[in-house]
Amino acid sequence: MSEVNLTMFDLSDAEKRVRDLARELGEKVVRPEARKNDAERIFNRDVLRQLGAASLVGGPIKKCYEGLELGQRAQALIYEELGKIDSSVRGFLAVQTGLVASCIQEWASEEIKQRWLADMCRVDAIGCYCLTEEHAGSDVAAMATRARKDGDNWVINGKKIWITNGNVADVALVFAQADPELKHKGITAFCLPTSTVGFRAEKMESPELGHRGADHARIYFEDMVVPDSARMGEVGDGFKVAMSALDCGRLGVAAGAVGVHAACLEACIDFTRRRRQFGKRLGDQQMIQKTLADMHTSLEAARLLTMKAASLKDAGHQATKEVSTAKLYATEAAAEAAHAAILLHGGRGYNNDYPLERYYRDIVGLEIYEGSSNIQRLIIARDLLGRDQGQVLEEGK
Repeated sequence: MSEVNLTMFDLSDAEKRVRDLARELGEKVVRPEARKNDAERIFNRDVLRQLGAASLVGGPIKKCYEGLELGQRAQALIYEELGKIDSSVRGFLAVQTGLVASCIQEWASEEIKQRWLADMCRVDAIGCYCLTEEHAGSDVAAMATRARKDGDNWVINGKKIWITNGNVADVALVFAQADPELKHKGITAFCLPTSTVGFRAEKMESPELGHRGADHARIYFEDMVVPDSARMGEVGDGFKVAMSALDCGRLGVAAGAVGVHAACLEACIDFTRRRRQFGKRLGDQQMIQKTLADMHTSLEAARLLTMKAASLKDAGHQATKEVSTAKLYATEAAAEAAHAAILLHGGRGYNNDYPLERYYRDIVGLEIYEGSSNIQRLIIARDLLGRDQGQVLEEGK
């Protein structure tokens, strides 16, 4: 694969406009509600509709479906700006746009695209991505949800867990096993309205550590009949559908982590300029300067890795390793920054008068969502190693 030219990191005028718009709306629309939504576990649909009305939801979606058609870089800029303020809102967009809408655009029939994409860009319709199960998270091949062919229809039974937007969604991407003997090659994907008979959602009642302004659900499929026209891709393509969407989702997580990291650094710079200890600014203490310098350096690295991955995807390259690299580094670097920010602020960082404790809680979710850090390490290492050549030779005998 050819290297990305550094000039690709210069933002286009359109990318600058969407970044600035996200920054403006983040301050005017998202920030005033963020603390309350987190504290009271409120899914604030009004905030999301305002973002949709401003065209911030459809970055990579084509203009014919009312998207911006600006690609993954533009969407990453949106995720970063919103991630600075509220990871729950950023997480909603990552599911709505990165997982559901992008997946529909790539894999669904034109009829399905026409039915859902424009409404999703406006947030007149909300999507959810039904993949994770109690015993099938990282091990997708262990999926227990079953899809049985019945004439021109499919009958789906099973349950999913930790489904973001599940209680509020209008459309769902559902992954089910059509042939258990084929393991991951039997998984099949469907796009269907949540009003379908047999689709049932219930709220996960136990409070989450973070992302408390998001909606999380358990989803049950009880003899749910779905027409074959709802299928995305061929029978058995579900694993490929899921993995293609996860690249977009992981990129959104990486960009969101960059936003959390940037917010922590900005808070620390502001605080250490104003706070005085031992007769001088806290920021003039050398140990504090080391903390700020390290936070800045890791932030720059995380942002560049994320933009490189987004640029590769926009250029049409396979970028799974680069996306996983960005997610792994950006989330772990942001977690370190959030921890350092709490320590630097002392008691002020330990309550919700400042948003730092929320960043600290939220970043743990980003290390888990769309595949934990350990899964990202596996993806990266397997790409680096390639296939076992001894095994290849053995298979060739």
